[in-house]
Amino acid sequence: MIVLHGGPGTPGDGPDPLEQLLTRQRYDVWSYDQLGSGRSGRLADPTGYTVARQVADLEAVRERIGADRVVLLGASWGATLAAEYLAEHPEHVSRMVLTSPGVLWAPAWQDRQKGDIWDRLTDEQQRRLDELEASPRLLAWSLLMEANPRAAHVLVPDAELDPVFAKLLDIAPPPATCHPGRPLGDLPGSLPGFYSNQLITADQSKVSDPRPALCRVHVPVLVLRGGCDYKNPGIAREYADVLPGARLVTVPGAGHLIDVEQPTVYRRTVTRFLAD
Repeated sequence: MIVLHGGPGTPGDGPDPLEQLLTRQRYDVWSYDQLGSGRSGRLADPTGYTVARQVADLEAVRERIGADRVVLLGASWGATLAAEYLAEHPEHVSRMVLTSPGVLWAPAWQDRQKGDIWDRLTDEQQRRLDELEASPRLLAWSLLMEANPRAAHVLVPDAELDPVFAKLLDIAPPPATCHPGRPLGDLPGSLPGFYSNQLITADQSKVSDPRPALCRVHVPVLVLRGGCDYKNPGIAREYADVLPGARLVTVPGAGHLIDVEQPTVYRRTVTRFLAD
């Protein structure tokens, strides 16, 4: 199975106890940081970060490990990528686990409220965010980023921006839970990639609709959503509506980071689904 990490930043992304548990249960687990994030390389030209490139890279990983069919585990953006891959290569997927998924097809949600983690910040968290974004250099860079990502990348390269992005994501985990004001312990993770995050998010608005292809794919899919996830519940429900083999499970007492807040329920549900 392939566990998808990286891409548009998700608090807590990275190797985690579920992967260790699956390894102990004798599954072959491949932990994959997508291009431009985590432990993967960064592109000299940031405009190369696209959804199509990430799908192609995932297919190259499958070929490299010599697996005819794979189990995909993806969370947040990783779930969106898994669905995109399934639409493109259904014959190579045996089943999927999608946790707190991002939108299935971004254009369908352009005029709908998706839910924003930053709307759940406490006053102290908002203060930290404001301080982080107050740099005149970053303000100038953000304007340039809108007009010319290549020039913005030259002005503020990955080595400078990724640590800033990591600090921003350090603020995000508590608001991603049922209790935004409650501190969390250290979460597993790796250095995120800002340019990959921003440009893949932008590219999602340009991709073709994968839903017609997904409606014809009969693969077992487990979709997990926390009962108090900040994301619109319709986002997870759409996966269950579109994918004929999908089952949606809502986990009470958990937000976007289900494995952090309800680890026993989460791991038991996933391992039972995989063993079925």
